[in-house]
Amino acid sequence: MRDEWQTEAVRRVEADPDAIHLLFPQAERRGGPTARGALLQALGGDHAVIRSLYERGDTGERLAILSALPELDLGPAAVDLVEDALRANDTRLVAAALGPYGSAWLDDHSFRQGVLKCVFMSIPLASVTGLERRFDAELARMLSDYAAERRAAGRPVPRDVMERI
Repeated sequence: MRDEWQTEAVRRVEADPDAIHLLFPQAERRGGPTARGALLQALGGDHAVIRSLYERGDTGERLAILSALPELDLGPAAVDLVEDALRANDTRLVAAALGPYGSAWLDDHSFRQGVLKCVFMSIPLASVTGLERRFDAELARMLSDYAAERRAAGRPVPRDVMERI
């Protein structure tokens, strides 16, 4: 039943991209966990529609979009969505923002700030895609400064920060 719903929904979006606005919110419930990604694929990389879905979406819908970004062949066009997620106070959105798409397309400054936000929000650094590849002297300095502030305040320094400085 779910496969049938997803197949029909994808067909509808391919025929009329505006149909996604009706289908996307109900996709996970009716089509299962892969349905939202399939609908986004059916759009063919229409950034304006993806942005609209993201802006109007709830957290689950935003997470689905952030997770699908690496597969949508958008180049850097959706970096604004990743930057928005990094401003959120929801750990799931922040972690998703530093997934494969964010790691590939965020500039160095934004990536570093995102990593530091993960540390502040107790998001394990192991969840940051490409951290080893993107780790540089400036990020090491930022994490060292953070660790020094924690020690000065008599607070523990997270293990994953200690392992990188």
